Amino acid sequence: MHGDEDAQATDLARLGAAELGATPGRRASLVQFSSAFCQPCRATRRILADVAGLVEGVEHIEIDAEARLELVRALGIEKTPTVLVLDADGRIVRRAVGMPRKADVIAALGAAI
Repeated sequence: MHGDEDAQATDLARLGAAELGATPGRRASLVQFSSAFCQPCRATRRILADVAGLVEGVEHIEIDAEARLELVRALGIEKTPTVLVLDADGRIVRRAVGMPRKADVIAALGAAI
């Protein structure tokens, strides 16, 4: 994804339902950290929901960064939107900051599936 970095080492090797507050996708998850007044977060939400709807077994999970500060800090999230692509085991395989392009999200899923 545009602006992506290699997944950073964190205290959380894997993210599951307990950490995400939602059921992860069977094949992959698109995890979006958002904040209330973030304009690019709205467009990112639409893009990720569209991609999740296109690819079987992929879920889009949006997390309110302000409500989940402990998780945000543990993952080193500094800006919203930040998107994490998780594989089926909940490992972070891609990370991007800012609004991604749909084609880049689809390409990043290739690393997870």
